[in-house]
Amino acid sequence: MLPGPTTSATALDSAARDRTRVLLLYGLSGRLRPRDTGLGALVDRYDYGRFAPHLMTSQDVLPVPLLDERVAPRRLRLPHGDHGLGLASLRILVVTTPRGDATLVLDCAFTGETPAGDLAAWLATTCFDRERLELDDRPLLHALSAPLGGHPPALGQNVHQLVFPGGRLQRDLLGADEARTAVLLNELVYRGRMPWNPTAPHGTGLAPHPRHHGLTLSALGRGVSVQAGWAPHVENGLALVAIGMVSAQSALQRTRLAAFAMMKANERTPADSPTEIRSLISRLSAGVNELQLDLAFGVEAYVDSLLVPEMITEAFQSSLGGALGIRDSLENSARMVERLTSVIGARSAALDAELAERDERRDRTVSGLVAAATLIALPPTLLLAFFGVNGSNVDEHRSILDLRAYGTAYALAWLPFAALVLIGWILLRRVRAGSGPLLPAPDDDLAPVPPPRPPSGSPRP
Repeated sequence: MLPGPTTSATALDSAARDRTRVLLLYGLSGRLRPRDTGLGALVDRYDYGRFAPHLMTSQDVLPVPLLDERVAPRRLRLPHGDHGLGLASLRILVVTTPRGDATLVLDCAFTGETPAGDLAAWLATTCFDRERLELDDRPLLHALSAPLGGHPPALGQNVHQLVFPGGRLQRDLLGADEARTAVLLNELVYRGRMPWNPTAPHGTGLAPHPRHHGLTLSALGRGVSVQAGWAPHVENGLALVAIGMVSAQSALQRTRLAAFAMMKANERTPADSPTEIRSLISRLSAGVNELQLDLAFGVEAYVDSLLVPEMITEAFQSSLGGALGIRDSLENSARMVERLTSVIGARSAALDAELAERDERRDRTVSGLVAAATLIALPPTLLLAFFGVNGSNVDEHRSILDLRAYGTAYALAWLPFAALVLIGWILLRRVRAGSGPLLPAPDDDLAPVPPPRPPSGSPRP
């Protein structure tokens, strides 16, 4: 039987947008551990369209929403005013990864047209003055402290702003005038802080390089991404990729700072006893284990295309990762952790060698003391046995210290042991003098290295 007609039309990846939408992504410092808030998974908070099956299989790796509130737009206040732009809607989310790297998301939609200059100023304010954003006359994060457990988190250093142009701005960006498009993109991507003259030879290298597909356009920088013409489910997928990148940046920075802190602890912690050294090695080892988990599950899990294996998100993820330098930072941080592991292993080996040498010295000392005590105790024992015998050679009226009467007995008791000590000392000297170096000397008569053979088919010189 043939299948009947479907009742739902195929959702296109491109669409026209009436209102400009901006997502502000702020990395938060510290850690917010995931917990059951009743909000479900992040895939349940937005419409991801055809990307949803991929996200359902990977939801254990995705960030978890800790807060999701729709608030009145008038409650959000910027320190320098709204730059002539009014908000139509405002949604605030706080999401955190399984490793505890949290991101604050402000999902904003504007009421009317959004000229590029005004929008660039709005982006600059929400980035560079983000500490002064307010909600109901209170600092933004303080106003969100109650839903987050009572302790307001602090804003970190990582910010990314996703711009989905709408209305006239979208039409201008997707228009046929490439020069006009380049000027608008330059103003948005650099938040109006980088004037660009397309006729100047030195300025062309700083201009954004958009990917223009006719119906859609993508251009990005380190802090701002402009994505025009995409359908809402694609916008949400791109936002999820950007959240993962911001979380990865936070994990990398935390890893780098923790590695430096452990390096300082290794240098400055007093290690005058084996107990202190063992305690230091134990702390450093536990710290390195956490760093490796952060790099694996806080960074590597979000820098590849496994979460959403689609061409659109893959291209954005690759470009954004290159702009942020994620992979280079990941490789450098991984090398730092490896070298820190080597330092811990070397310190542990040095401790083992020092303890083995100390034990050997202790054993030698104890053995020497036992031998000396035996050597010292045997002659007096023989003498006491001699004087305790009721023999004719022992005169009870003479002192046992009378060497003229008992000198022969003393000589017979002490001379053999003195001779034994002298013979042992001579033999030890011979053993030390006759032993060679512990490591063999390098051989200077090495076999000559033959010249390289020419590749097959090439003439010999």
